Amino acid sequence: MRRDMGELARQQLLTRTRGGAVLSGVAYDLPLCYKTARKADEMHRIARAAAGIVRPGAVVGLNGGTTESEVARELATRSNSAAQSAGTSLTLVTNAINIANELAVRPHVTTVVTGGVARTNSYELTGPGAVTALLALALDYAILGVDAMDPKFGASTHDEGEASVNRALAERAEQVIVVADSTKLGQRAFARVCTVAEISVLVTDRDAPAALVEQLSSLGIDVLCV
Repeated sequence: MRRDMGELARQQLLTRTRGGAVLSGVAYDLPLCYKTARKADEMHRIARAAAGIVRPGAVVGLNGGTTESEVARELATRSNSAAQSAGTSLTLVTNAINIANELAVRPHVTTVVTGGVARTNSYELTGPGAVTALLALALDYAILGVDAMDPKFGASTHDEGEASVNRALAERAEQVIVVADSTKLGQRAFARVCTVAEISVLVTDRDAPAALVEQLSSLGIDVLCV
């Protein structure tokens, strides 16, 4: 048990205390490799539901993360079907180099990548180059994976550089869709991405606390628990 708690503490999933351990009220950043297997079934359902909102032929902005990678795959699959039936293609704008690498080989997806400096934890490009690239673009949707979602603080992430790019994606979009599993609800991370008022849809899983869902819904967010 001590070894297990030590490993969880190393991954910043809990904080060791004298004689025990506690969960933190503030989310912590983990490398992407530690996040992949967490709540995998919920992640797939969230990705499918978020991709299902997007109309064929839309321009979609995506940031980085495990759920966002699944969203990108779902969008690519749906876009392939749409392209075959109606000749429409998807335009995807992203600052995540792993997502761009995966979608670049798909002929029915136009992939636009921002500039910037790569962040090793999330494979995201950040900095002034990434933000500047987004200023000249117009998006139909921004689908944003976040580290925390709080009714008062809004959507947030651990790194201020990532938050700046995510904020730029949100500002260029007609509709902002936040994807976050239930463990991220009611949490705050260091840097705010956008306020609750700027979010149109939150896609989360069925373990989301009913009180939080009701509170977020009362603030004007369409909450989908899948």
